[in-house]
Amino acid sequence: MRDNYPLVFIVGPTAAGKTEVGVELAKRIDAEIISCDSMLVYREPRVLVDKPDDKALKEIKHYMIDIVSVEEEFDVYKFKKEVDSIITQYPEKNFIFVGGSGLYAKVLLDGIFEGGGSSPQLRQNLLKIVQEKGVSSLYEKLKEVDPLASTKINPQDLRRIIRALEVYYLTNKPISLRQKEAKGYWGRFPIEVFGLHLERKLLYERINQRVEDMFKRGAVDEVRYLLELNLSKTAEKILGIKEIKGFLERRYTLQEAKELLKKNTRHFAKRQYTWFKKDKRIEWIEVKGLTFEEVASKIRERL
Repeated sequence: MRDNYPLVFIVGPTAAGKTEVGVELAKRIDAEIISCDSMLVYREPRVLVDKPDDKALKEIKHYMIDIVSVEEEFDVYKFKKEVDSIITQYPEKNFIFVGGSGLYAKVLLDGIFEGGGSSPQLRQNLLKIVQEKGVSSLYEKLKEVDPLASTKINPQDLRRIIRALEVYYLTNKPISLRQKEAKGYWGRFPIEVFGLHLERKLLYERINQRVEDMFKRGAVDEVRYLLELNLSKTAEKILGIKEIKGFLERRYTLQEAKELLKKNTRHFAKRQYTWFKKDKRIEWIEVKGLTFEEVASKIRERL
């Protein structure tokens, strides 16, 4: 890669300024940006997902934005495959990974095992056991076939217990072993991971203002259009669709829709912080009182 810069990750909660800082840093180190946002992959929504503006997209080459329709399913496996292709195709380029989707960043850093398959019939059989004997019966089975996985899965987390047993029965390998086979970028490339931190009060003020701006920019019309499409299960999770749909169906007022979206976005940001705080590889930067340019300069100094 040019000038021997490491792969740079900029993560953190929504509204912390990741997009703007990423663009400013890209200018300083002659880099291109790979989005790590699970909702920016969709072409149709712009306002709800707060896509980078045209100026930013013209200034810096961006990848993993506007690549599929909201009518298509997209998941973390497809994301990893696409990004692997970009990294392989352009080994000479500097890349900055920008986004708040913790799982997407994690699979790039640490990998994810592919395959394992799925069996609706097997899942039905396992659910039947739960109905007859309770979740604890499946958890005991998991402890028997995959002791390591059982220590990392909550005894009441039925979804993960069933998935672990599904992988074991279909591949004859414990999921804990399959996960060790996963290969990510950590250890393969020089990497620096930075998190943008903003005290809760200020972050929530930014979130509230962003929601107000979204409604001014046409969020209601965008949701009205999206609801005419056959949304995939993943696209249905875009923040704002459910809340504004309630307004369009006259279940609550426009102001109530705004307040609900603000609340749900604040909760989302809190979950993002909880996720990222677990990763000790992240170097946190306090962005209070700093311009995007100043934050980018701080990161540049540490590379």
